[in-house]
Amino acid sequence: MKIAIWSVTRGAGKVALKIKKQITNCDAYTLSKFELEDTIQIESFNDTLISKFNSYDAHIFIMATGIVVRKIASLIKSKDVDPAIIVIDEKERFIISLLSGHLGGANELTSILANKLNLLPVITTSSDITGKIAVDTLSQKMNCEMENLEKAKKITSLIVDNKKVEVMLPNNVTVNSNNKNTSGVVIVSNKENIEVMRLYPKNIILGIGCKRNTSMTDILKAIDLVMNKHNLCYKSIKSIATVDVKADEKGLIDASKFLKKELVIIDRNEIKKVETMFKGSEFVKKQIGVTCVSEPCAYLASSKQGEFLEMKFIYNGITISIYEEKFGDE
Repeated sequence: MKIAIWSVTRGAGKVALKIKKQITNCDAYTLSKFELEDTIQIESFNDTLISKFNSYDAHIFIMATGIVVRKIASLIKSKDVDPAIIVIDEKERFIISLLSGHLGGANELTSILANKLNLLPVITTSSDITGKIAVDTLSQKMNCEMENLEKAKKITSLIVDNKKVEVMLPNNVTVNSNNKNTSGVVIVSNKENIEVMRLYPKNIILGIGCKRNTSMTDILKAIDLVMNKHNLCYKSIKSIATVDVKADEKGLIDASKFLKKELVIIDRNEIKKVETMFKGSEFVKKQIGVTCVSEPCAYLASSKQGEFLEMKFIYNGITISIYEEKFGDE
């Protein structure tokens, strides 16, 4: 998690430095007029916040809650994309989870920092204060993508209202089962209306190799064909991986952006360490120095705990490999 800490007074800047020492991957922003060392000194809080808001997973503000609400109002979009927003008062008494408590991780980060800094945590989400789990929290803990935010809200409201909600699996599948080929679930009930939603595990890595100047349209077509072949959902794509010589390939970059998936670049020196695991081509090696691209890229971008669903799917000069990471207790 990449975190930004914001302050607009000298005292708050000193608090920001104290917090910065407690967490990693963190930037502390202070106003340049205070000349506080080990911080990013800025001239304008408003302008910098606007430009950096989407560059961080979480923002910690050492200032009044009212100021924060007004400053982020025009920047926030929805709970599935907004970063975590946390507020700490300058006197170091309270730490407030203000926004994106579940999916953004604000509640968890608030609890962690409260313990480290001896602050009183203020968490107001109903499921948390009643000791119950929300669907979006369950989705996050299971590393899944939710089918629908509105359905998540409805089912969480049932949980909070002490209604019985079950996580249902097919009859022949348990949490410890290795059976991953289930194509459907049947729910037996005499209820007319049952709130149901799906959670999509983010455990599919696409390794892609292609000719120079391959269009985004062709790449998206190839992805669509191979995803349909294996009955896979786009929501479960964790990342797209390719070799370093394709780092500037416009079609790949644009396709990744269109699908809103991370494009992971794999160094050829790393590929050389594992390329003997796969069937390669001397022609490819003469071109770029390694014998294969899509398979080792998919493998190296993964947890390496899983299996290939597709070794080499070829379409119009594009090669795609699909690696499926193990999920949960498989």
